[in-house]
Amino acid sequence: MQLINNNYEVAGFSLEGLAQKYDSPLFIYDGGHIESQYKRMKNAIDVKHLQINYACKALNSQAILKLVNKLGAGLDTVSIGEIELGLLAGFKPSEIVFTPNSVSIEEIEAAKALGVKINIDNIETLEYFGHQNDGHPYCIRINPHIMAGGNNNISVGHIDSKFGISIHQMPLVHRLVKTLNINIEGVHMHTGSDILDVNVFLIASEILFEQAKKFDKLQYIDLGSGFKVKYKDDDYETDIEELGKEISFRFNEFCSEMGRDLTLMFEPGKYLVSQSGYFLVKTNVVKQTTSTVFAGVDSGFNHLIRPMFYNAHHDIVNISNPSGNPKIYTVVGYICETDTFGWNRKISEIRRGDLLCFKNAGAYCFSMASQYNSRLRPAEVLLYKGKDYLIRRRETLQDLLETQVGMEF
Repeated sequence: MQLINNNYEVAGFSLEGLAQKYDSPLFIYDGGHIESQYKRMKNAIDVKHLQINYACKALNSQAILKLVNKLGAGLDTVSIGEIELGLLAGFKPSEIVFTPNSVSIEEIEAAKALGVKINIDNIETLEYFGHQNDGHPYCIRINPHIMAGGNNNISVGHIDSKFGISIHQMPLVHRLVKTLNINIEGVHMHTGSDILDVNVFLIASEILFEQAKKFDKLQYIDLGSGFKVKYKDDDYETDIEELGKEISFRFNEFCSEMGRDLTLMFEPGKYLVSQSGYFLVKTNVVKQTTSTVFAGVDSGFNHLIRPMFYNAHHDIVNISNPSGNPKIYTVVGYICETDTFGWNRKISEIRRGDLLCFKNAGAYCFSMASQYNSRLRPAEVLLYKGKDYLIRRRETLQDLLETQVGMEF
């Protein structure tokens, strides 16, 4: 987002102009940034066979899925719904990985019938499919018992996590694989999100490489993702070039040890789409209390829950008054309970009717939105190659009623 002639622009488009055209609240995505992040990651990793699978739970609008498919990515999914959306967007079944947890056997069977790659994360499910003895290939999700990630809510590779098969249970896994002749084509891990320390990632990778040696039909190793992006100008991010250099060297060395070329997989979500997103809201009221100045806007955690759910930070900019004197505000939403986007923020003076922009609104924002308080979900717009596309219309009252069955009393 650039300030040009006192006007904030993204990909050459005026944010105020987009708000006038599409109204607010409004999600805007810069497709060029998504493309740039994909190419940056691909260029950073130097292996013979690389597959980058977009973790679509971050943002699964059809236009976004079609864009990452066009770029050459595969798809990482966690539900049968995401699989079906991926197929509709043009992904081949062989390009989709299903990595569920705590789902029913019936859902995994449905995914298997669609022909996608199946990632198994518990002993009971592995044994169930092993007894089918049909030769279908599976991937094992391993929990390396390593604490990584920005906070406990997004760290998923530690000993108390519900995800994956414990590294200490691998002897049992190998007995089941051998006894039931289970076809294991891949091993997988995902330690968490917002990983900053490349060395932690490399240590976890070594654990996965060691386990991979024990599967003689292995085709790929999936190292997950969790790469950190910047949320503030002075923030840190995962050094993807350093990570790529280190992991490429070690993976190529591993393939040489194994005597064959395997595929290296990653599953970035936030890394690809987070910084592409901008969320525009309009100020409804500026409210002075005895201790705080609140800027109340036409949105709430029904549209962007991350600050309330994860204590996540999103930079907030007043795009209507960029040169105004800075003041301290707490930006809040219109949901009828505590609903705060940012506490004690230094923002150019906010007036009723001003448009505010939340940065880093591409990942886990619209995809986690709801209709709480009977509020309608906003529209989404994609900017790509000089054009603006409405990729999701704003909801109407009819959308609230669509799945309800009427009764007469």
